[in-house]
Amino acid sequence: MKVLFMCTHNSCRSILSEALFNHLAPAGFLAVSSGSHPSGRVNPRALQTLAAAGIATAGLNSKASDAFAQNPPDIVITVCDNAAGEACPLYFGTALKAHWGLVDPSALTGSEAEIQTAFDQCLAKIAERLQAFFALPLATLKGAELSIELDRIGRL
Repeated sequence: MKVLFMCTHNSCRSILSEALFNHLAPAGFLAVSSGSHPSGRVNPRALQTLAAAGIATAGLNSKASDAFAQNPPDIVITVCDNAAGEACPLYFGTALKAHWGLVDPSALTGSEAEIQTAFDQCLAKIAERLQAFFALPLATLKGAELSIELDRIGRL
């Protein structure tokens, strides 16, 4: 199963989601990420936060959704409100779509400690949702039933 995490810039929340998903995923699962208007760079603090949590960062990069036109995902999860309001590209076809909104830690201002806390909290929220996702009976849950569960997880 291939899951695409999407946000506008593909520099922070979608990157954190991709990396943590792949860190936790059993065999046969893969996460990728993209942006509707990618920044072309990954937020350095996102990489630092992942590394501090022992999560691999090699190969993470900011890219557009058309990178997956020839190999579309099974599930598309938007993680920012801007991307949630945008139409999914047609080449994603029958992919299930869900929104798991996350506060953007890279947009916050404050002390270094406050900003790092925001990144840590974002990663913790992603972990909570991914644990719920991997606890689903994914071998048997399909279509509308899976879509309902994805929406429920997005409200955690």
